[in-house]
Parts: sequence; C-alpha cells; structure tokens
Amino acid sequence: MKNIFLLIFIGVSFSSFSQKKLSKLLKQQNTESIPYISIETLQNEKEDVILLDSRELKEFKTSHLENAICVGYDSFNLDSVKPKLPNKSSKIVVYCSLGIRSEDIAEKLKKAGYTNVFNLYGGIFEWKNNDLEVLNSQEKATDSIHTFSKTWSKWLKKGVKVYE
Repeated sequence: MKNIFLLIFIGVSFSSFSQKKLSKLLKQQNTESIPYISIETLQNEKEDVILLDSRELKEFKTSHLENAICVGYDSFNLDSVKPKLPNKSSKIVVYCSLGIRSEDIAEKLKKAGYTNVFNLYGGIFEWKNNDLEVLNSQEKATDSIHTFSKTWSKWLKKGVKVYE
C-alpha cells in the first residue's frame, strides 16, 4: 500500500514539476499579450471556436487538432487567412507545438482587429500529453506528433515523436 501512495505522489509531483517548467519556459519566450486558454476550457467550448494551427504544413500533416485550419508560421499570410475568419469577434484559438509561435500569430490577428483571440497553453504537445486525440493528414487518429526539433521534443511526454 505504501508503494502505491509513493507512486501516486511521484506521478503528481512530476506532473506538477513539468507544468512549472513549462510555465517558466512560456514566461521566458512569450510576452503574454494574448490570453491563454487551457485545454480543459477549449474542450468545453470546442464547437464555438475556430482553431488555427500556426505550425508549418509538414507539422500539420503529421498531426493536428480536429477541424483546425493550418495557417503556418513562416508562411503565415494575413490576407489569405482573412477570408477564413470573416467575423472579427469570433472566438479564435491559435496553437503550435507549445504556445510560442502561436502567440506571434495571435498578435498579428489582434493587430488586424480580431478581438477574441486566445493562445492554447502548451499547444499540441500538452493536448497529446493529456491523452487527447490528434488527426493525421487523412483525418484519422494518430499518436504521431511532429516535435519541430529534438530540443523541443522533450516537452512531448506521450505519443510518437516525429522530426521530419
């Protein structure tokens, strides 16, 4: 019985420690000019939200959230995205691997007059780390996640890490 409690304590401590480390990383990398939305909140509101994936196309093709629109990062073009977002007050959630690139894209949307823009805290990595479904380019469930690089892959705890 003691072993079970010890394992639970270690698991909870590790999870908490991991979240603190992610929080620290995001504070270092982001200005927090765009409010975060948690995975839990997004799950409850998913039907009323436009999801924008701000990763590159090869990352999106490996896996993405259901109904997400790939807008890219290096290739992001506001003029090509605007027709997909005609209502500037629609709730928009932008995500990437962890929530760093997505803040940049969300800032561009905010500057263009979109008023209800959020950044998914922890991105697709946290989504998968919470055992939630992601889809491949054939819209089938997959465990594969493009991790951008080996350096960033340490943040993905669950799923199959893909680099290319």
